[in-house]
Amino acid sequence: MDDALSCGVPGELPARRWPGLSVRAGVIGAIGALTAVTIWGEFSSHTATSLLVLDVAVGVVACALLPVLLRWPVPGALALAALAAVSPAAIPAATVGTLYVAEWRRFAVAATVGAAGVVAGAVQGLWRPVGGLPYIWWLVLVIVAEAALVGWGQVTRARHALIASLQERARRAEAEQGRRVAEARAAERTRIAREMHDVLAHRLSLLATYAGAIEYRPDAPPEQVARAAGVVRAGAHQALDELREVITVLRDDDGDGDAVQRPQPGLADLPRLVEESRDAGARVQLDDRVPDPAALPGATGRTAYRVVQEGLTNARKHAPGEPVQVVLDGRPGDRLLIDIRNPLGDGHAAPPAITGSGTGLIGLTERVRLAGGKLDHQVTGGEFRLSARLPWPA
Repeated sequence: MDDALSCGVPGELPARRWPGLSVRAGVIGAIGALTAVTIWGEFSSHTATSLLVLDVAVGVVACALLPVLLRWPVPGALALAALAAVSPAAIPAATVGTLYVAEWRRFAVAATVGAAGVVAGAVQGLWRPVGGLPYIWWLVLVIVAEAALVGWGQVTRARHALIASLQERARRAEAEQGRRVAEARAAERTRIAREMHDVLAHRLSLLATYAGAIEYRPDAPPEQVARAAGVVRAGAHQALDELREVITVLRDDDGDGDAVQRPQPGLADLPRLVEESRDAGARVQLDDRVPDPAALPGATGRTAYRVVQEGLTNARKHAPGEPVQVVLDGRPGDRLLIDIRNPLGDGHAAPPAITGSGTGLIGLTERVRLAGGKLDHQVTGGEFRLSARLPWPA
């Protein structure tokens, strides 16, 4: 029966689900006992035998209608009100019906059932008056009782609605919190994967440079060939480790932080980056005018490092052998300026981001924009120039 207790009327609370069969039996038994007491009271007042038989019959029918009240609250309450107009034996069940409807239906429906109870009490008072009580006072008592039942039920209904609303808000807040956590995990994985992609691209470009040197200089001294091969082997191992980290991050659906994350480089690591490029045969000139690189915020320092790394990678890929000039200038409270220039060289095209066939510098532009800065790249007079301006708070 529990599955059938709810009423699918829009805008209304569902009918109450009684805790269990034993509780329902207890409630019906209590109402049956009140009904028996009422019948006994009528018998003690020397009610006629015919009316006593009617009271017993009405009491039995009223108790039998209580399961109907649980399944169809409004029709059940109206039927009990009609029985209350015939006999006082139905008053306990009719009272429960009015209260039940008032607790789980909107005010208009509850008021209608309450009005039906008033009419039933008025009819009963006319043909079966209470001894020693004027009819007008009987009518007043019926009206007050029905109004109290409707009011009490509506207050209970409002409380149920408030509790349901708070539970729904808690559920939505929990779901929203879960969504924010999932988005934060996805954003962090994306950020780490982007960082590792930049490192991996730089590493592979170095490997290509060393491998090209071995290929095009077969007459080089054996020690140089061995040194270049050792660099290629070490770089390949590093690239595999970094690629493994990217895959681990992208597969880390739980976001529990078990994946190993390398410390992200900053502005103070630029000399090492430039030295790696020089070891690969690039002619890089670094003009660092920043008085205190350690004073630069970590996020801005990582962005500056990526700008220089991308500039060196592009120069190595699209203008091999050409000199690269890197200029850094800035101070706290102003801006950090990064300027990277290199000739395009004979027979070499501009970087893909300039010609529209790649996304390296496009992604770097977005990274700089998110850091609050601006990135420009252009080709003028056979020279490719990459410049960035990043904020440097005081």
